[in-house]
This record gives sequence, structure tokens and C-alpha cells, in this order.
Amino acid sequence: MGSAQPTEYVFTDSWETPARPHEVHEVLLDLEHYVDWWPQVRAVASLGPDDALVVCRSLLPYDLELALHAEERDPESLRVRIDGPIRGFAHWRLAPTEGGTRLDFEQRVHAVGRVFRWASYVAKPVLRANHAWMMRGAERGLRRALRPG
Repeated sequence: MGSAQPTEYVFTDSWETPARPHEVHEVLLDLEHYVDWWPQVRAVASLGPDDALVVCRSLLPYDLELALHAEERDPESLRVRIDGPIRGFAHWRLAPTEGGTRLDFEQRVHAVGRVFRWASYVAKPVLRANHAWMMRGAERGLRRALRPG
């Protein structure tokens, strides 16, 4: 297997929450309400039953507009295709644990927009850190959204 290209990214995150898998699935499935719990998701516009436009902004002063298309909505697997200045997919896997649910997140994308292609060559560690900050926001926000009461 060859080495990754400078414009390719693979992100993975895993964590557990005390909520049951079906509760986690409900929150993750409701894309239009990500703005309520994920601080870096700034806006979501539904474009139909399987499509949405999402605007994200983490630490960098740049709004990332992404078109998402639902590919999978199974109880243990949610996957969307991503198009925009980055293209690829994002995938949540849910597994029951003794204490609740384990979430495994995987995103594989490549930069196609001019700014992201350029940044991939000169500032890839900064883009990776920006994504890590966004995922920390997701974990904290999802835990709050799943809290009983």
C-alpha cells in the first residue's frame, strides 16, 4: 500500500457514553439539530430526506461548507458522503457496551478546494489540530445532549 498523498486525510476518534445505542443513534441521525449540541457546526440546511448543507467552523477563521448525502442509517452505522472543498465520507459506528455505547468515528477525505489543497502542503498539522478541536467539541456536546433530564 502506497503512502498517503498530502491532500488526503484520515481522522479517527473513539469514546464511550453512558447512553444506550438507540439514544445515541437518534441524536446522530437528527442532522438538522447538530447545531444544538456540536459547537463547531454553525448551520444545517436540509436539502431533502438524504441531503443537507452543513457549515462548520472550528479554531481556524474559515467557514467550511459541506454538502452531505446519507448513505447509511443503520442502528449501528451512520455514514454520509461529503462534497465541497473536501470530498470523501464520515462514518459513525455504534456498539453497545456494559456501561452504554462506544462510538467510533472515521472520516476519510481529500482536499479538492484550492485553499485546502494549498494548506495541505504547508499547514497540514494545523488542519489536523483544527479537526481534533472540532471532535473534542463533538464529544463534549454529545455527552451533554445525551444527559438525562
